[in-house]
Amino acid sequence: MASFSVEDFIGNGELKELLPKMLEEGWDDVPTLKIMNSEDMDSINMTQQQKAALELRSYLHDRTLLQYGDKLEASGKFLPELLNLSIADLSSQFGMKRGHIARFIDRNSACADPLPAAYNLRPKRMATTTSRNNSILRIDLSSNNSRKMLSMSRIPTRDSSMNDQSLEQALSELRIKDGHIIKGIVAAEPAEPRACGCVQAPTIVEDVSPYPAIENISVQKLTPEYKIGMERLVKTTPPMKASELWRDKPAVLLCIRRPGCIMCRAEAHKLYAKKPIFDALGIQLIAILHEQIESEVRDFWPRYWGGVVLFDRTMGFFKALGGGKLLKDKFITGFVFNPRAIANYKRAKAMGIEQNFKGEGEIKGGLFVVGSGRSGIAYQFIERNFGDWAPLPEVVEICTRLQNPQEAQGASMSTGI
Repeated sequence: MASFSVEDFIGNGELKELLPKMLEEGWDDVPTLKIMNSEDMDSINMTQQQKAALELRSYLHDRTLLQYGDKLEASGKFLPELLNLSIADLSSQFGMKRGHIARFIDRNSACADPLPAAYNLRPKRMATTTSRNNSILRIDLSSNNSRKMLSMSRIPTRDSSMNDQSLEQALSELRIKDGHIIKGIVAAEPAEPRACGCVQAPTIVEDVSPYPAIENISVQKLTPEYKIGMERLVKTTPPMKASELWRDKPAVLLCIRRPGCIMCRAEAHKLYAKKPIFDALGIQLIAILHEQIESEVRDFWPRYWGGVVLFDRTMGFFKALGGGKLLKDKFITGFVFNPRAIANYKRAKAMGIEQNFKGEGEIKGGLFVVGSGRSGIAYQFIERNFGDWAPLPEVVEICTRLQNPQEAQGASMSTGI
Protein backbone atom coordinates (compact mmCIF):
# COMPACT_ATOMS: atom_id res chain seq x y z
CA MET A 1 0.00 0.00 0.00
CA ALA A 2 1.13 3.56 -0.75
CA SER A 3 -1.25 6.34 0.23
CA PHE A 4 -0.99 10.12 0.06
CA SER A 5 -3.14 10.37 3.19
CA VAL A 6 -0.95 11.69 6.02
CA GLU A 7 -2.89 9.58 8.52
CA ASP A 8 -2.14 6.41 6.53
CA PHE A 9 1.49 7.45 6.16
CA ILE A 10 2.28 8.05 9.85
CA GLY A 11 0.15 5.12 11.07
CA ASN A 12 0.00 4.40 14.82
CA GLY A 13 3.68 4.72 15.58
CA GLU A 14 6.12 7.31 16.92
CA LEU A 15 5.05 10.09 14.54
CA LYS A 16 1.41 10.15 15.61
CA GLU A 17 1.99 12.25 18.73
CA LEU A 18 3.97 14.74 16.64
CA LEU A 19 1.13 15.25 14.18
CA PRO A 20 -0.23 18.54 15.62
CA LYS A 21 3.25 20.07 15.59
CA MET A 22 3.91 18.95 12.02
CA LEU A 23 0.59 20.42 10.92
CA GLU A 24 1.39 23.70 12.67
CA GLU A 25 4.73 23.93 10.86
CA GLY A 26 3.25 23.22 7.43
CA TRP A 27 4.24 19.56 7.07
CA ASP A 28 0.73 18.70 5.94
CA ASP A 29 1.15 16.39 2.95
CA VAL A 30 3.10 13.19 2.36
CA PRO A 31 5.44 14.33 -0.47
CA THR A 32 6.58 17.29 1.65
CA LEU A 33 7.08 15.12 4.74
CA LYS A 34 9.37 12.85 2.75
CA ILE A 35 11.83 15.65 1.93
CA MET A 36 12.45 16.68 5.54
CA ASN A 37 16.15 16.90 6.35
CA SER A 38 17.95 16.74 9.70
CA GLU A 39 17.67 20.48 10.27
CA ASP A 40 13.91 20.38 9.65
CA MET A 41 13.51 17.43 12.02
CA ASP A 42 15.49 19.18 14.76
CA SER A 43 13.38 22.34 14.36
CA ILE A 44 10.30 20.45 15.58
CA ASN A 45 12.28 18.52 18.22
CA MET A 46 12.01 15.09 16.66
CA THR A 47 13.43 12.28 18.76
CA GLN A 48 15.82 9.74 17.27
CA GLN A 49 13.00 7.19 17.20
CA GLN A 50 10.74 9.61 15.30
CA LYS A 51 13.48 10.37 12.78
CA ALA A 52 13.98 6.64 12.25
CA ALA A 53 10.22 6.16 11.85
CA LEU A 54 10.07 8.86 9.16
CA GLU A 55 12.98 7.27 7.30
CA LEU A 56 11.33 3.85 7.49
CA ARG A 57 7.91 5.03 6.37
CA SER A 58 9.35 7.07 3.49
CA TYR A 59 11.20 3.96 2.33
CA LEU A 60 8.05 1.85 2.58
CA HIS A 61 5.97 4.50 0.78
CA ASP A 62 8.40 4.47 -2.16
CA ARG A 63 7.83 0.72 -2.44
CA THR A 64 4.06 0.75 -1.79
CA LEU A 65 4.55 -1.29 1.41
CA LEU A 66 3.02 1.03 4.03
CA GLN A 67 0.80 -1.79 5.31
CA TYR A 68 3.84 -3.11 7.16
CA GLY A 69 4.74 0.24 8.73
CA ASP A 70 3.28 -0.29 12.19
CA LYS A 71 4.70 -3.80 12.62
CA LEU A 72 8.19 -2.86 11.40
CA GLU A 73 8.28 0.28 13.52
CA ALA A 74 7.06 -1.57 16.62
CA SER A 75 10.03 -3.95 16.35
CA GLY A 76 12.30 -1.14 17.55
CA LYS A 77 14.74 -1.83 14.73
CA PHE A 78 15.99 0.94 12.45
CA LEU A 79 15.80 0.60 8.68
CA PRO A 80 19.41 -0.62 8.15
CA GLU A 81 18.82 -3.41 10.66
CA LEU A 82 15.55 -4.42 9.01
CA LEU A 83 17.19 -4.55 5.59
CA ASN A 84 19.78 -6.97 6.93
CA LEU A 85 17.17 -9.47 8.18
CA SER A 86 16.80 -12.75 6.33
CA ILE A 87 13.82 -13.53 4.14
CA ALA A 88 12.67 -16.07 6.72
CA ASP A 89 12.78 -13.47 9.52
CA LEU A 90 10.87 -10.87 7.51
CA SER A 91 8.22 -13.46 6.71
CA SER A 92 7.87 -14.97 10.18
CA GLN A 93 8.20 -11.83 12.30
CA PHE A 94 6.20 -9.37 10.17
CA GLY A 95 4.02 -11.59 7.95
CA MET A 96 5.60 -10.11 4.85
CA LYS A 97 4.73 -11.86 1.59
CA ARG A 98 7.60 -13.12 -0.52
CA GLY A 99 6.91 -10.72 -3.38
CA HIS A 100 6.76 -7.85 -0.91
CA ILE A 101 10.05 -8.95 0.62
CA ALA A 102 11.65 -8.71 -2.81
CA ARG A 103 10.50 -5.09 -3.10
CA PHE A 104 11.52 -4.31 0.47
CA ILE A 105 15.11 -5.49 0.15
CA ASP A 106 15.54 -4.00 -3.34
CA ARG A 107 17.13 -0.62 -2.65
CA ASN A 108 16.70 0.34 -6.31
CA SER A 109 12.96 -0.31 -6.37
CA ALA A 110 10.95 0.46 -9.51
CA CYS A 111 8.76 2.67 -7.31
CA ALA A 112 11.59 5.05 -6.59
CA ASP A 113 12.10 7.36 -9.54
CA PRO A 114 14.89 9.77 -8.65
CA LEU A 115 15.38 12.86 -10.75
CA PRO A 116 18.89 14.06 -11.56
CA ALA A 117 21.03 14.94 -8.57
CA ALA A 118 20.84 18.61 -9.58
CA TYR A 119 17.45 18.80 -7.87
CA ASN A 120 18.25 19.88 -4.33
CA LEU A 121 14.89 20.73 -2.81
CA ARG A 122 14.26 22.72 0.29
CA PRO A 123 10.96 22.36 2.14
CA LYS A 124 8.01 24.36 0.83
CA ARG A 125 8.03 26.69 3.83
CA MET A 126 11.49 27.82 2.70
CA ALA A 127 10.67 28.01 -1.00
CA THR A 128 9.10 31.45 -0.85
CA THR A 129 12.48 33.05 -0.21
CA THR A 130 13.88 31.84 -3.51
CA SER A 131 14.32 34.37 -6.30
CA ARG A 132 12.72 33.79 -9.70
CA ASN A 133 16.09 34.47 -11.28
CA ASN A 134 17.78 31.93 -9.05
CA SER A 135 15.51 28.91 -9.23
CA ILE A 136 16.05 26.27 -6.57
CA LEU A 137 15.63 23.69 -9.33
CA ARG A 138 18.12 23.09 -12.09
CA ILE A 139 18.25 20.27 -14.60
CA ASP A 140 21.47 19.27 -16.32
CA LEU A 141 20.36 18.06 -19.72
CA SER A 142 23.83 16.68 -20.36
CA SER A 143 23.61 14.24 -17.45
CA ASN A 144 23.51 10.51 -18.14
CA ASN A 145 20.13 10.12 -16.48
CA SER A 146 18.60 12.91 -18.54
CA ARG A 147 20.03 11.57 -21.79
CA LYS A 148 18.58 8.17 -21.01
CA MET A 149 15.12 9.63 -20.43
CA LEU A 150 15.29 11.87 -23.46
CA SER A 151 16.23 9.00 -25.75
CA MET A 152 12.91 7.35 -24.88
CA SER A 153 10.88 10.30 -26.09
CA ARG A 154 9.78 11.14 -29.59
CA ILE A 155 8.69 14.60 -30.59
CA PRO A 156 6.73 14.20 -33.83
CA THR A 157 7.19 16.80 -36.56
CA ARG A 158 5.98 17.10 -40.13
CA ASP A 159 9.36 15.94 -41.39
CA SER A 160 9.75 12.26 -40.47
CA SER A 161 13.52 12.67 -40.56
CA MET A 162 13.19 14.84 -37.46
CA ASN A 163 11.40 12.24 -35.35
CA ASP A 164 14.52 11.69 -33.25
CA GLN A 165 14.77 15.36 -32.31
CA SER A 166 15.90 15.59 -28.69
CA LEU A 167 14.23 17.58 -25.97
CA GLU A 168 17.19 19.97 -25.86
CA GLN A 169 16.50 21.00 -29.47
CA ALA A 170 12.76 21.14 -28.94
CA LEU A 171 13.13 23.33 -25.88
CA SER A 172 14.97 25.90 -27.96
CA GLU A 173 11.72 26.29 -29.90
CA LEU A 174 9.74 27.05 -26.75
CA ARG A 175 9.63 30.82 -26.84
CA ILE A 176 8.08 32.83 -24.10
CA LYS A 177 7.80 36.43 -25.21
CA ASP A 178 5.68 39.17 -23.68
CA GLY A 179 3.96 36.51 -21.55
CA HIS A 180 2.76 34.42 -24.49
CA ILE A 181 4.06 31.05 -25.56
CA ILE A 182 4.56 31.04 -29.33
CA LYS A 183 5.30 27.38 -29.81
CA GLY A 184 4.88 24.34 -27.59
CA ILE A 185 6.11 20.76 -27.74
CA VAL A 186 4.29 17.52 -28.57
CA ALA A 187 5.82 14.31 -27.26
CA ALA A 188 4.97 10.61 -27.30
CA GLU A 189 6.70 7.27 -27.01
CA PRO A 190 7.55 5.50 -30.29
CA ALA A 191 5.06 3.15 -31.91
CA GLU A 192 6.12 -0.49 -31.58
CA PRO A 193 5.37 -3.07 -34.31
CA ARG A 194 2.27 -5.04 -33.33
CA ALA A 195 1.53 -8.63 -34.32
CA CYS A 196 4.68 -8.81 -36.49
CA GLY A 197 3.72 -5.56 -38.21
CA CYS A 198 0.22 -6.72 -39.17
CA VAL A 199 -1.45 -4.19 -36.87
CA GLN A 200 -0.79 -0.48 -37.22
CA ALA A 201 -0.64 1.80 -34.20
CA PRO A 202 -3.11 4.69 -34.13
CA THR A 203 -1.75 7.89 -35.63
CA ILE A 204 -1.18 10.80 -33.28
CA VAL A 205 -1.18 14.55 -33.86
CA GLU A 206 2.05 16.37 -34.67
CA ASP A 207 1.09 19.83 -33.47
CA VAL A 208 0.26 21.17 -30.04
CA SER A 209 -3.46 21.60 -29.53
CA PRO A 210 -4.55 25.23 -30.08
CA TYR A 211 -5.31 27.06 -26.86
CA PRO A 212 -8.96 27.79 -27.81
CA ALA A 213 -9.53 24.02 -27.89
CA ILE A 214 -9.09 23.77 -24.12
CA GLU A 215 -9.83 27.18 -22.57
CA ASN A 216 -13.63 26.87 -22.62
CA ILE A 217 -13.94 23.20 -21.65
CA SER A 218 -16.49 22.78 -18.87
CA VAL A 219 -15.11 20.88 -15.86
CA GLN A 220 -16.38 20.03 -12.39
CA LYS A 221 -14.26 19.58 -9.27
CA LEU A 222 -14.71 16.18 -7.65
CA THR A 223 -12.04 16.50 -4.94
CA PRO A 224 -9.87 19.30 -3.54
CA GLU A 225 -6.17 19.02 -2.85
CA TYR A 226 -5.87 16.59 0.05
CA LYS A 227 -4.81 17.97 3.42
CA ILE A 228 -4.51 16.19 6.73
CA GLY A 229 -7.80 15.70 8.55
CA MET A 230 -9.88 16.27 5.44
CA GLU A 231 -12.97 14.14 4.92
CA ARG A 232 -12.62 11.75 2.00
CA LEU A 233 -15.81 12.83 0.29
CA VAL A 234 -16.49 13.21 -3.40
CA LYS A 235 -18.46 16.43 -3.84
CA THR A 236 -19.30 17.60 -7.34
CA THR A 237 -19.15 21.38 -7.65
CA PRO A 238 -20.91 23.53 -10.28
CA PRO A 239 -19.27 23.52 -13.74
CA MET A 240 -16.50 26.01 -14.42
CA LYS A 241 -14.44 27.04 -17.43
CA ALA A 242 -11.12 25.25 -17.61
CA SER A 243 -9.25 28.52 -18.12
CA GLU A 244 -10.12 29.44 -14.52
CA LEU A 245 -7.77 26.67 -13.38
CA TRP A 246 -4.61 28.30 -14.70
CA ARG A 247 -5.69 31.94 -14.64
CA ASP A 248 -3.06 32.80 -12.02
CA LYS A 249 -0.72 29.78 -11.92
CA PRO A 250 0.58 27.33 -14.54
CA ALA A 251 -0.77 23.80 -14.28
CA VAL A 252 0.16 20.23 -15.09
CA LEU A 253 -3.01 18.44 -16.22
CA LEU A 254 -2.82 14.65 -16.04
CA CYS A 255 -5.57 13.14 -18.20
CA ILE A 256 -6.35 9.75 -16.67
CA ARG A 257 -7.59 7.03 -19.02
CA ARG A 258 -9.21 5.05 -16.19
CA PRO A 259 -8.61 5.62 -12.45
CA GLY A 260 -8.79 1.88 -11.68
CA CYS A 261 -6.12 1.03 -14.28
CA ILE A 262 -2.87 -0.17 -12.70
CA MET A 263 -0.76 1.83 -15.15
CA CYS A 264 -2.78 5.03 -14.66
CA ARG A 265 -2.56 4.70 -10.90
CA ALA A 266 1.18 4.11 -11.05
CA GLU A 267 1.74 7.16 -13.25
CA ALA A 268 -0.39 9.34 -10.98
CA HIS A 269 1.47 8.12 -7.91
CA LYS A 270 4.90 8.79 -9.36
CA LEU A 271 3.95 12.26 -10.59
CA TYR A 272 2.30 13.36 -7.34
CA ALA A 273 5.24 12.03 -5.33
CA LYS A 274 7.24 14.91 -6.87
CA LYS A 275 4.75 17.51 -5.60
CA PRO A 276 7.41 19.48 -3.62
CA ILE A 277 9.25 20.17 -6.89
CA PHE A 278 6.12 21.52 -8.56
CA ASP A 279 5.20 23.48 -5.42
CA ALA A 280 8.59 25.17 -5.51
CA LEU A 281 8.05 26.06 -9.17
CA GLY A 282 4.57 27.44 -8.50
CA ILE A 283 2.90 24.75 -10.64
CA GLN A 284 -0.46 23.14 -9.84
CA LEU A 285 -1.01 19.40 -10.23
CA ILE A 286 -4.50 18.46 -11.46
CA ALA A 287 -5.93 15.09 -12.51
CA ILE A 288 -8.74 14.93 -15.08
CA LEU A 289 -11.21 12.05 -15.50
CA HIS A 290 -13.65 11.50 -18.36
CA GLU A 291 -15.97 9.32 -16.25
CA GLN A 292 -17.58 10.01 -12.90
CA ILE A 293 -17.82 6.78 -10.91
CA GLU A 294 -17.83 7.81 -7.26
CA SER A 295 -16.42 4.54 -5.94
CA GLU A 296 -13.53 4.80 -8.38
CA VAL A 297 -12.76 8.38 -7.37
CA ARG A 298 -12.76 7.30 -3.71
CA ASP A 299 -10.31 4.48 -4.46
CA PHE A 300 -8.07 6.82 -6.49
CA TRP A 301 -7.99 9.86 -4.15
CA PRO A 302 -6.02 10.39 -1.97
CA ARG A 303 -4.39 6.97 -2.13
CA TYR A 304 -2.75 7.31 -5.55
CA TRP A 305 -3.27 11.04 -6.11
CA GLY A 306 -3.55 13.71 -3.44
CA GLY A 307 -4.28 16.66 -5.71
CA VAL A 308 -7.41 18.15 -7.24
CA VAL A 309 -9.48 15.73 -9.36
CA LEU A 310 -11.76 17.13 -12.09
CA PHE A 311 -14.50 15.62 -14.21
CA ASP A 312 -14.42 16.45 -17.93
CA ARG A 313 -17.95 15.48 -18.94
CA THR A 314 -17.53 16.36 -22.65
CA MET A 315 -14.06 14.74 -22.81
CA GLY A 316 -12.71 18.01 -24.19
CA PHE A 317 -9.16 17.51 -22.93
CA PHE A 318 -9.09 13.95 -24.25
CA LYS A 319 -10.29 15.16 -27.65
CA ALA A 320 -7.63 17.88 -27.64
CA LEU A 321 -4.96 15.19 -27.14
CA GLY A 322 -6.23 13.51 -30.30
CA GLY A 323 -6.40 16.65 -32.42
CA GLY A 324 -10.15 17.11 -32.01
CA LYS A 325 -11.21 13.48 -31.72
CA LEU A 326 -10.78 10.82 -29.09
CA LEU A 327 -7.67 8.69 -29.45
CA LYS A 328 -8.79 5.10 -28.81
CA ASP A 329 -7.31 1.64 -28.97
CA LYS A 330 -8.67 -1.89 -28.51
CA PHE A 331 -7.54 -4.26 -25.76
CA ILE A 332 -6.43 -7.02 -28.15
CA THR A 333 -4.60 -4.89 -30.72
CA GLY A 334 -3.50 -2.13 -28.35
CA PHE A 335 -2.39 -4.26 -25.42
CA VAL A 336 -2.13 -8.00 -26.12
CA PHE A 337 -0.33 -7.46 -29.46
CA ASN A 338 1.69 -4.46 -28.25
CA PRO A 339 5.01 -5.33 -26.54
CA ARG A 340 5.49 -1.78 -25.28
CA ALA A 341 2.09 -1.77 -23.56
CA ILE A 342 2.88 -5.11 -21.93
CA ALA A 343 6.22 -3.71 -20.72
CA ASN A 344 4.36 -0.70 -19.29
CA TYR A 345 2.01 -3.05 -17.43
CA LYS A 346 4.92 -5.00 -15.95
CA ARG A 347 6.55 -1.75 -14.86
CA ALA A 348 3.40 -0.74 -12.97
CA LYS A 349 2.90 -4.25 -11.58
CA ALA A 350 6.39 -4.16 -10.10
CA MET A 351 5.30 -1.20 -7.99
CA GLY A 352 2.71 -3.32 -6.17
CA ILE A 353 -0.20 -1.19 -7.35
CA GLU A 354 -3.68 -2.70 -7.08
CA GLN A 355 -6.14 -2.52 -9.97
CA ASN A 356 -9.71 -3.13 -11.06
CA PHE A 357 -11.52 -3.21 -14.38
CA LYS A 358 -14.36 -0.78 -13.76
CA GLY A 359 -15.13 1.87 -16.33
CA GLU A 360 -14.20 2.66 -19.93
CA GLY A 361 -10.56 1.91 -20.71
CA GLU A 362 -10.03 2.44 -24.45
CA ILE A 363 -9.85 6.25 -24.53
CA LYS A 364 -6.19 7.28 -24.35
CA GLY A 365 -4.99 9.89 -21.89
CA GLY A 366 -1.92 12.07 -21.66
CA LEU A 367 -0.59 15.20 -20.04
CA PHE A 368 -0.64 18.95 -20.64
CA VAL A 369 1.54 21.68 -19.20
CA VAL A 370 -0.39 24.92 -19.51
CA GLY A 371 1.02 28.38 -18.81
CA SER A 372 -0.77 30.94 -16.67
CA GLY A 373 -3.35 33.24 -18.16
CA ARG A 374 -3.69 32.85 -21.91
CA SER A 375 -0.06 31.93 -22.52
CA GLY A 376 -1.05 28.57 -24.01
CA ILE A 377 0.05 24.95 -23.97
CA ALA A 378 3.78 24.53 -23.42
CA TYR A 379 3.88 20.73 -23.52
CA GLN A 380 1.53 17.96 -24.60
CA PHE A 381 2.28 14.28 -24.01
CA ILE A 382 0.13 11.67 -25.73
CA GLU A 383 -0.43 8.13 -24.45
CA ARG A 384 0.31 6.40 -27.75
CA ASN A 385 0.64 2.99 -26.09
CA PHE A 386 -1.41 1.92 -23.08
CA GLY A 387 0.54 2.94 -19.98
CA ASP A 388 2.98 5.42 -21.56
CA TRP A 389 4.13 8.03 -19.02
CA ALA A 390 5.43 11.51 -19.71
CA PRO A 391 9.10 11.44 -18.60
CA LEU A 392 9.38 13.46 -15.40
CA PRO A 393 12.63 15.26 -16.35
CA GLU A 394 10.89 16.58 -19.46
CA VAL A 395 7.87 17.78 -17.52
CA VAL A 396 9.97 19.45 -14.82
CA GLU A 397 12.22 21.14 -17.39
CA ILE A 398 9.22 22.62 -19.19
CA CYS A 399 7.81 23.84 -15.88
CA THR A 400 11.17 25.37 -15.00
CA ARG A 401 11.07 27.31 -18.27
CA LEU A 402 7.60 28.58 -17.38
CA GLN A 403 8.93 29.77 -14.03
CA ASN A 404 11.80 31.61 -15.71
CA PRO A 405 10.43 33.09 -18.96
CA GLN A 406 13.44 35.39 -19.43
CA GLU A 407 15.78 32.41 -19.29
CA ALA A 408 13.67 30.52 -21.81
CA GLN A 409 13.54 33.47 -24.16
CA GLY A 410 17.29 33.96 -23.87
CA ALA A 411 17.87 30.30 -24.74
CA SER A 412 15.72 30.69 -27.84
CA MET A 413 17.51 33.83 -28.95
CA SER A 414 20.93 32.25 -28.43
CA THR A 415 20.03 29.50 -30.89
CA GLY A 416 19.07 32.00 -33.55
CA ILE A 417 15.42 30.92 -33.63
